[in-house]
Amino acid sequence: MDLSDDIGVLPGVGPKRAENLKELGIQTIEDLLSYYPFRYDDIQEKELNEIQDQEKVTLKGLVVSEPVVSRYGYKKSRMMFRMMQDHAVINVSFFNQPYLKDKIVMSEEIAVYGKWDAKRKSLNGMKILAAKNDGEDFAPIYHVNKKVRQSSLIQLIRVGFEKYGDLIQEILPKELLEKYRLMPRKEAMFAMHFPSDPEESHQAKRRVVFEEFFLFQLKMQGLKRQEKAEQNGLAIQYDVDRLKSFTQKLPFELTSAQKKVTNEICRDLMSLNHMQRLLQGDVGSGKTVVAAIALYATMTAGFQGALMVPTEILAQQHMESLQQLYDPLEVRTALLTGSTKTKERREILEQLATGEIDIIIGTHALIQEDVLFHRLGLVITDEQHRFGVNQRRILREKGMKPDVLFMTATPIPRTLAITAFGEMDVSIIDEMPAGRIPIETRWIRPPQLDTVLEWMEKELARGHQAYVICPLIEESEALDVKNATEIFEHMSAFFNPTYQVGLLHGKMKNQEKEAIMQEFKENNLQLLVSTTVIEVGVNVPNATVMLIMDADRFGLAQLHQLRGRVGRGSDASYCILVANPKNEMGVERMKIMTETNNGFVLSEKDLELRGPGEVFGARQSGVPQFAVGDIVTDFNILEVARQEASVIWKKEQWWILPEYRGVAEKIKPDDGEQQFFD
Repeated sequence: MDLSDDIGVLPGVGPKRAENLKELGIQTIEDLLSYYPFRYDDIQEKELNEIQDQEKVTLKGLVVSEPVVSRYGYKKSRMMFRMMQDHAVINVSFFNQPYLKDKIVMSEEIAVYGKWDAKRKSLNGMKILAAKNDGEDFAPIYHVNKKVRQSSLIQLIRVGFEKYGDLIQEILPKELLEKYRLMPRKEAMFAMHFPSDPEESHQAKRRVVFEEFFLFQLKMQGLKRQEKAEQNGLAIQYDVDRLKSFTQKLPFELTSAQKKVTNEICRDLMSLNHMQRLLQGDVGSGKTVVAAIALYATMTAGFQGALMVPTEILAQQHMESLQQLYDPLEVRTALLTGSTKTKERREILEQLATGEIDIIIGTHALIQEDVLFHRLGLVITDEQHRFGVNQRRILREKGMKPDVLFMTATPIPRTLAITAFGEMDVSIIDEMPAGRIPIETRWIRPPQLDTVLEWMEKELARGHQAYVICPLIEESEALDVKNATEIFEHMSAFFNPTYQVGLLHGKMKNQEKEAIMQEFKENNLQLLVSTTVIEVGVNVPNATVMLIMDADRFGLAQLHQLRGRVGRGSDASYCILVANPKNEMGVERMKIMTETNNGFVLSEKDLELRGPGEVFGARQSGVPQFAVGDIVTDFNILEVARQEASVIWKKEQWWILPEYRGVAEKIKPDDGEQQFFD
């Protein structure tokens, strides 16, 4: 018996159920025991006079009426019955759970968990609990799918602990457990699922988060030390005079922030250490120019450079930008994407392999097996999260260890970035180019929309273009499309036939999206209605209006990214937020958007208002993702973990010492990964 045993060894888990669990990422017993809930519902029984309106509670009482099921719509039902608690009659409703009818027996005691409606004196039931509570006051709630139910997962986790719990070994050294008063590993893992009270839940989470961060920091610092120890960087000795001449001939003056980060990157290129640098710059701060300088420097030393971006339209756009910047210099550039024609692709591959191409721009097509470089020196990736360990490994397996620069437009506060990206150096462009006209942001209520559309018509009459953004409706992709389609029809009715309106939504195939975006870029469409599929970085200088519907449904960081799609030309640009916020926080977000254009200020404020789970929850930012830990709310633990990892790496061959064997085993590099244990 071992924690690495397949989940199928547990009683009651046949091939089909094992397959369903694997869809949740649960393949082994250890995966199951560490598949933690994302929240707990308080199921302590309460008296009616203790309950707030809309509070989720457990009420216990006597069933005083037979349950009645009424059906409506397609496969929809409502079941109602009454129960009595201390002479008070409570109406209970269950939606779409008719199978619970058999559990409701006249004159018997029942415990129901649900949401209390104080006005109607009724309970909107969610589940029926055993009449005699088994002593647990908190129900764990897990991320599940339609094939795996909460109750069956909880039952399985219990079985897992019964059969395998004693195999859970402590991995943290005793000194850390005592220093930070951390729970033992086995107790913490169990309490993460079944805490006896909020304090035990807090202590269990603290222990699990520390372990998660500590292992991450140990591994990242190991990789960084290995890079420095090997000193087998390419030490790209670029031509200083040619680079100076190139930057002096640029059609604009670099900002002091651009100069600073360019110097940092150029120092890295010349160094014997490998560059792994994260370049953060707000929307429109001029990251592309910095990339162009770094690629040009690489080329002057006889090396090739590659710029990898997430989508074809961005690749095309970067190609155009670089060609303009490099004109009339003799820089041989090429574009390689998934839709490059076979004959042209073959020619590009030949020229790459022989060194006839200096700089290549492309999508993930750049790291396919048959793409070979003559002498690759620098890889730059735009939007860091799309280019991970596997992509770097593919390049290494081709015998290449280029310097790597990651660029992102997601503003992450500096202290957070330095600690979270343990293995990378961080550069920040924190000022805007001179002469850029700030985008004017206005917030309006929905009744004012038609007035704004009339004003937009005047903007279009001046030859400009506009975006209209609809929010994503999380519950349903079909609703997203319906919502976007309705707005598209409203806009078409208003602006046709004088102006052409296009529609973009998530259900479209990539080719369709690319084609519509191209039509918009060429001004064949004057207005583009879209769900939030407009890529970061898409450059249409002629677009001067960004109209965002239901703007209070977006976070500040997302609103700021969308706003950055306009204001890319020499004309004044506008961002109009249409919103009717339902609470103070929503009002506050709208006000802040109208007060500042600074992405870093907004990022800090977003964290303050909405919390990190919301801001960095989507994997969009490139911020490392953890199962339990949150790098912002748990930042203090992350910082302590970083310091402790640093102390351990100072110990000679620490990984062979008995007290560290557990953690060494956990961070042991996988096959094909860089080795950092001597």
